[in-house]
Amino acid sequence: MAKYYPVHPDNPQRRSLNQVVDTLRDGGLIAYPTDSGYAFGCRLGNKAALERIREIRQLSEKHHFTLVMSEFAQVGQYVQMENWVFRAVKAAVPGRYTFILRATRDVPKVMLHPKKHTVGVRVPEHVTALALMDILGEPIVSSTLILPDEELPMTDGWQVKEALDGRVDAVLDSGDCGLDPTTVVDFSSGTAVITREGAGDPEPFR
Repeated sequence: MAKYYPVHPDNPQRRSLNQVVDTLRDGGLIAYPTDSGYAFGCRLGNKAALERIREIRQLSEKHHFTLVMSEFAQVGQYVQMENWVFRAVKAAVPGRYTFILRATRDVPKVMLHPKKHTVGVRVPEHVTALALMDILGEPIVSSTLILPDEELPMTDGWQVKEALDGRVDAVLDSGDCGLDPTTVVDFSSGTAVITREGAGDPEPFR
């Protein structure tokens, strides 16, 4: 049974966040709110949790997992960016974007696209998600919580608890959650390619 942690949207209770972080550090899989709907989350290198996400969402090995970070300063450790990409990403975060870039050696191979060696990165604009990562002290490996045959991410914490009870280890609910998935911008070909239009304004990347 998944543990359920409701917290205040503007001042999430530290005790509950600590318990969710403990779940992550113990190898667990969580569901947590972001500015673009709920997401699955686990620690970097947690292969078993990644397989659980793939099973729940029915994803192929080519799915891009995303490193969700609390600040732009962390991005350069995990992905390679030319100067113009650096400036474009910096100008857009925090925000409702996911950027696909070639990964550095700090990203475990199990997370990468098998041929492109790319990974997603994003910095959300969401109090609870940022507070969670600040306590964890590292990025959270994430995938949007869109269930098979659905087009949009789940946005209600109690609904997530009911739908995934026994399939995730904890659900963090702050009541406030974006309604649309992120806009995805792929820089891996050397130009900006919008592969999904979502909550982030795509115009700066056209």
